Amino acid sequence: MSALHPLAALLEPVGFAAFLVFLRAGAFCALLPAFGEQTLPLRLRLSVAIAMTMITLPAVLPLMPPPPVQISQMGALLLTEIGAGLIFGLSLRLLVWALETAGAIAAQSVGVAQIFGPGMTAEPSSAFSQIFIMAGFALACAMGLPVQAVAMMIGSYNVISPGIFPAPDMLAQAILPGFSESFSLAVRLAAPFFIAGLLYNLTLGFVNRAMPQMMVTFVGAPALTGIGIVLLLLASPVLLGIWVRALGAAFGIPFGVAP
Repeated sequence: MSALHPLAALLEPVGFAAFLVFLRAGAFCALLPAFGEQTLPLRLRLSVAIAMTMITLPAVLPLMPPPPVQISQMGALLLTEIGAGLIFGLSLRLLVWALETAGAIAAQSVGVAQIFGPGMTAEPSSAFSQIFIMAGFALACAMGLPVQAVAMMIGSYNVISPGIFPAPDMLAQAILPGFSESFSLAVRLAAPFFIAGLLYNLTLGFVNRAMPQMMVTFVGAPALTGIGIVLLLLASPVLLGIWVRALGAAFGIPFGVAP
């Protein structure tokens, strides 16, 4: 045991650095699209966080601080690393919420909002939201989401150093615009379905004025649903392409890269 003591002293800084990286990577992966969903098994999400830690550690090991000697310093390091991971993960999670909101607006516009069920997200969502989210995740993974996530994780140490909590103005600039952009993106993605629903209601109003005795709702509701399904088939490739480009831009925004 005495002969192993020098080896333990040599590995202690590396083990502490790996622990700090795991805190940031775990918080980041908890909000990462496709890999941080609550419907995935806990062991799978933990495996993703461990894999992210193993990949990130060699690149950021020179930047990691030595083990602190005071409990207060240790607490500050823990809070900083977890907070940094949540900040970068939230910037990506907002786009998932945008996709889910777009699906809810689209489903409401074409009259299928009552069809709910479990999907990739933790809470039940509309059928259109489930289709958008599952297709968006598949497309994002095919376009290199894991590689971009690792690059963002490594680059996060150049933006938020270990043990240094970001300034409030930096947090405001990094987080607040994302909420408005998320809702704006959701409205843009749902615009074709909203316009189709608006045209349907206008047409229904004219027909009802011309033929008051006709039950236009029973005739028009199946037509609106059919139009919505056809529009989903035709517009989904374009809409998901817009979302994937927005996701790719979100990976570069914290580092000052223009979309």
